[in-house]
Amino acid sequence: MSHPDNTVSERNTTTTTTTSGGAGMGIIVGALVVVVAVLAYFVLGGDGGVSNGAGDVSVTIEGAGDAVEGAAAAVGDAATPSE
Repeated sequence: MSHPDNTVSERNTTTTTTTSGGAGMGIIVGALVVVVAVLAYFVLGGDGGVSNGAGDVSVTIEGAGDAVEGAAAAVGDAATPSE
Protein backbone atom coordinates (compact mmCIF):
# COMPACT_ATOMS: atom_id res chain seq x y z
CA MET A 1 0.00 0.00 0.00
CA SER A 2 1.12 3.51 -0.62
CA HIS A 3 1.84 5.93 2.10
CA PRO A 4 -0.53 8.89 2.20
CA ASP A 5 2.24 11.28 3.14
CA ASN A 6 4.09 10.86 -0.20
CA THR A 7 4.19 14.08 -2.23
CA VAL A 8 4.90 14.54 -5.89
CA SER A 9 6.95 17.54 -6.92
CA GLU A 10 7.43 18.73 -10.50
CA ARG A 11 10.04 21.15 -11.70
CA ASN A 12 9.74 23.19 -14.92
CA THR A 13 12.82 24.97 -16.23
CA THR A 14 12.60 27.63 -18.93
CA THR A 15 15.75 28.76 -20.72
CA THR A 16 15.71 31.91 -22.84
CA THR A 17 18.59 32.60 -25.20
CA THR A 18 19.01 35.89 -27.01
CA THR A 19 21.36 36.53 -29.88
CA SER A 20 22.62 39.85 -31.13
CA GLY A 21 22.73 39.19 -34.86
CA GLY A 22 20.64 42.27 -35.73
CA ALA A 23 23.61 44.52 -36.51
CA GLY A 24 24.66 42.52 -39.59
CA MET A 25 21.09 42.34 -40.84
CA GLY A 26 20.71 46.09 -40.38
CA ILE A 27 23.77 46.78 -42.51
CA ILE A 28 22.48 44.52 -45.29
CA VAL A 29 19.01 46.11 -45.26
CA GLY A 30 20.53 49.60 -45.21
CA ALA A 31 22.74 48.82 -48.20
CA LEU A 32 19.76 47.45 -50.14
CA VAL A 33 17.76 50.61 -49.39
CA VAL A 34 20.60 52.78 -50.73
CA VAL A 35 20.92 50.69 -53.91
CA VAL A 36 17.17 50.88 -54.58
CA ALA A 37 17.16 54.64 -53.96
CA VAL A 38 20.03 55.23 -56.43
CA LEU A 39 18.38 53.05 -59.09
CA ALA A 40 15.04 54.84 -58.62
CA TYR A 41 16.79 58.21 -59.01
CA PHE A 42 18.28 57.27 -62.38
CA VAL A 43 15.27 55.32 -63.70
CA LEU A 44 12.45 57.62 -62.61
CA GLY A 45 13.91 60.98 -63.41
CA GLY A 46 17.22 62.13 -62.16
CA ASP A 47 18.88 64.65 -64.44
CA GLY A 48 17.26 63.89 -67.78
CA GLY A 49 19.07 66.71 -69.56
CA VAL A 50 15.84 68.05 -71.10
CA SER A 51 16.44 71.52 -69.69
CA ASN A 52 19.36 72.18 -72.08
CA GLY A 53 17.23 71.68 -75.21
CA ALA A 54 18.28 68.11 -75.88
CA GLY A 55 14.60 67.09 -76.04
CA ASP A 56 13.69 69.40 -78.94
CA VAL A 57 12.80 67.64 -82.19
CA SER A 58 12.60 69.25 -85.62
CA VAL A 59 11.17 67.33 -88.58
CA THR A 60 11.49 68.58 -92.17
CA ILE A 61 9.79 66.79 -95.08
CA GLU A 62 11.08 67.68 -98.51
CA GLY A 63 9.90 66.61 -101.92
CA ALA A 64 6.25 66.06 -101.01
CA GLY A 65 4.99 69.23 -102.75
CA ASP A 66 3.65 67.48 -105.87
CA ALA A 67 1.91 64.77 -103.85
CA VAL A 68 0.20 67.24 -101.53
CA GLU A 69 -1.15 69.51 -104.30
CA GLY A 70 -4.85 68.94 -104.57
CA ALA A 71 -4.99 66.67 -101.48
CA ALA A 72 -7.27 69.10 -99.67
CA ALA A 73 -9.70 69.17 -102.59
CA ALA A 74 -9.68 65.36 -102.80
CA VAL A 75 -10.40 65.03 -99.09
CA GLY A 76 -13.14 67.63 -99.35
CA ASP A 77 -14.78 65.72 -102.22
CA ALA A 78 -14.58 62.44 -100.31
CA ALA A 79 -16.31 63.95 -97.29
CA THR A 80 -19.44 65.01 -99.21
CA PRO A 81 -22.08 62.28 -99.50
CA SER A 82 -22.95 61.22 -103.00
CA GLU A 83 -26.38 59.94 -103.97
